[in-house]
Amino acid sequence: MTDNHNIHIGSGNYNERVEGDYIQGNYNAPLIHGGSGNNITFNRIQVPDWERLKLNPPKNLQFQGSANFVGRQYELTLLRDRLQLRSVYAITAVAGMGGVGKTELAIQFVLQHEADYPGGICWLSARESDLAASIVQFAQLHMNLEVPQQDGRGNSLSLTKQVEWCWQHWQPSSGLVLIVLDDVMDVGNYRLWLPSYNRFRVLMTTRLRNLDPNIEEISLDMLLPEEALQLLIALVGQKRVEKEYQTAQQLCEWLGYLPLGLELVGRYVAKKPPNYKLALLLQRLNEQRLENEALNSEQQSLQQTLSTAQQGVLAAFELSWLELSPTTQQVAALLSLFAPNIFVWQWVESACELLNWSAANVETANEQLYALHLIQSVEDTSSEYKIKIHPLIREFLKVKLAALPQALNLKHAFVEVMVAQAKLIPYLITAELINSVKDVIPHLVEVAQYLTEAISDENLILVFSRIGRFYQGQGSYALAEPWYIQCAFIVRKRLGEEHPDVASSFNNLALLYLHQARYAEAEPLFLQALALERRLNGEEHQSVAFSFNHLAHLYLNQARYAEAEPLLLQALALNRRLNGEEHPSVSSSLDSLASLYLHQARYAEAEPLFLQALALERRLHREEHTAVAAILQNLASLYLKQARYAEAEPLFQQALALNRRLLSKEHPFIADSLQNLASLYSKQARYSEAEPLYQQALEIASKSLGVDHPTTANIRENLKSLRDNYA
Repeated sequence: MTDNHNIHIGSGNYNERVEGDYIQGNYNAPLIHGGSGNNITFNRIQVPDWERLKLNPPKNLQFQGSANFVGRQYELTLLRDRLQLRSVYAITAVAGMGGVGKTELAIQFVLQHEADYPGGICWLSARESDLAASIVQFAQLHMNLEVPQQDGRGNSLSLTKQVEWCWQHWQPSSGLVLIVLDDVMDVGNYRLWLPSYNRFRVLMTTRLRNLDPNIEEISLDMLLPEEALQLLIALVGQKRVEKEYQTAQQLCEWLGYLPLGLELVGRYVAKKPPNYKLALLLQRLNEQRLENEALNSEQQSLQQTLSTAQQGVLAAFELSWLELSPTTQQVAALLSLFAPNIFVWQWVESACELLNWSAANVETANEQLYALHLIQSVEDTSSEYKIKIHPLIREFLKVKLAALPQALNLKHAFVEVMVAQAKLIPYLITAELINSVKDVIPHLVEVAQYLTEAISDENLILVFSRIGRFYQGQGSYALAEPWYIQCAFIVRKRLGEEHPDVASSFNNLALLYLHQARYAEAEPLFLQALALERRLNGEEHQSVAFSFNHLAHLYLNQARYAEAEPLLLQALALNRRLNGEEHPSVSSSLDSLASLYLHQARYAEAEPLFLQALALERRLHREEHTAVAAILQNLASLYLKQARYAEAEPLFQQALALNRRLLSKEHPFIADSLQNLASLYSKQARYSEAEPLYQQALEIASKSLGVDHPTTANIRENLKSLRDNYA
């Protein structure tokens, strides 16, 4: 059996400077050596409950579909026939201008033909900058798959390979799978991430014609005249249309038979008294179109990009716009700042509160916008009220925002709310937390890409690093890396080379490389961060102690003990001078130094340091703290190495009990505690007691860290060795 139970290097409290603030957390990455660096072969995968998935195939459609959907029977039949073809890989694009109902057609198709895809239905917004991440997250959240980050030789898997792995390991033997990519802007960007297996069917919606010569395209044009009239009747009522039948026909023609335009005028008319004339509406629309041509330059620029039919939709939008109160108009303009994705209405309310707008007026704004079809509610299992805006309406609202004198204030309020949401992204990313924070990521990306001028200097690093943390915490290092790189570039460009946040951005990127065992890339960044901290703050500063600690951990993972030791000694001495003896940074340094000695088999030097760290943590935090549990584990590991089993067992048991009280059931610290106690029992040939602990540890680590994380690999290998010996 491999004797490499988890010893936490720097476990307990550690200090890390992030986004200009000093925070405390816990190291949970064990020091593992094998071959050169962490090159460990990972072949096994977690197998989800496929029988359950057959009964409840994975799907994530969040839209209910319009209650007024009419026509399109030819297109629906064509979609059904093309996507059901066997022995071909079918990609069908529903192409058409904005407002023609592409997304609605796709929704209706999914709702009507859900049973045809027992392998699952995966709906993805192709406008998201990280479509590949969405594919990986679907596999994790809806099929409980753990996507590997390394290949069999220990090399990092590219994002393309991770997505390919998801397609390969999709729910087996359960029939066709439908992948919907909504609002594709350029198929070339997505070709690498599309599945290439016959069981997958891909339906894309796009505004582009002739998207790809290899794609079967269904062009979605305006509704047929009789279909448009049917939709208008559904919206305004049979009697109203019958009274002005010819005018109703003219109105449908004037709007270019576009569903969005008809929805807008239908909701507009529905709010009017019963005697309101469609002829008056048609007259107003004509007047509004003339007015639009004479509006500001932004509006004129928009006009030039619209088709004749879409200009009719714009006129209909303008009539609805004039119906809104001034506060509702400002709220609507604020909504244009959100990415074209689902968002939580509470975020809108928070921004409005920052702008000192009345809560009652904001609630009225929500009611008016919904009544006029300017926003759409989204079906969701959470208790939060979520909405979405049609992309064409969003474009119109952006023009309105540009014309507002207070546009900059709205941008600042929006960014401040998104920054507050970014601060909620935790250091430990679990599957549950992925689901709770994933909706904010597209909007943070919108801020990072288009609204950096509205981010304050103090929060500049936070926006980029939190996006990186979201992906890094899931083990999606390929997705995290560009955000950390961009963070370092943006921070240096705005704040200059000699700024503390530059050092933080170097540290964040280096820590990512450290997790990936990319030591050659991590080391110069850690060294640059340390040098910069010294220049900015002098030798006697907490940030310097943190940098010593980071660099030491790099050397520890490379077994460069002679280089790690002086850094840990300097960090300990500096923490004592800066904070005194009674401080968490001192106990963390003592624990890190003791862990180094433990790995060097310098047991006589390690034990008193562990005991000092434990006593100090107990004085600072009493018994109920994860730092106490971590040091208990490390001290027990020392006794285990020395075959002092009677002393090790109660410490391992205390650590496990403490972690279970303090942490969630699937926290990786609990997996460590279970494995360490199992290792003790294995050493004593208490195999029947060790095996269930290893099994529990493996299940938790697979879920919380991933099946290919070094910790998970260790547990799996130890369990295999146990069973081999036990047999």
